[in-house]
Amino acid sequence: MASDRTAVKALMRVGRRDLLAGAVAGLGGAIAIGTMEWFSVAAGYPLGVIPFATSIVLVVGSPEAEPAQPRALIGGHLVSALAGFAVLCLTGPHAWAAAAAVGIAILAMVVTDTFHPPAGISPLLIVSGNLPWSFLLAPVLTGVLMLAAFAYGWHRWVSRRPWPRLSQ
Repeated sequence: MASDRTAVKALMRVGRRDLLAGAVAGLGGAIAIGTMEWFSVAAGYPLGVIPFATSIVLVVGSPEAEPAQPRALIGGHLVSALAGFAVLCLTGPHAWAAAAAVGIAILAMVVTDTFHPPAGISPLLIVSGNLPWSFLLAPVLTGVLMLAAFAYGWHRWVSRRPWPRLSQ
């Protein structure tokens, strides 16, 4: 009973416009995740090693944020994956190496101005799973390009918000 009142109070605090925007973002995220699940089956990769769920949340839910912009989205995933493969080649699939790969990926994203926090999972997956180089093409490159195309279409035609963010 108390949780029902808490939920009602929370909904009353949120304006109708924000509630609608959240519902639209939630729908977009659900569609993107469903598509990602379908492609994971088709590509033969378990969904757990496809690193885009948090990217979808960021790009659909906060499209104006710098890490949600195409440069960060695409570049961050590619730079992070390359950091993971570099560490894997140098050290092998060790737990400490996976941790180091995440740290190196963070540095690489900062240096290349492609900071996208959700991409930090890629080097962890790559090193700890001893993944092959083909992972860079599918699912990383293919997936992130599909995600960027989805975000562009979603924001232009459904949510009617500009994406990528217009220069200021």
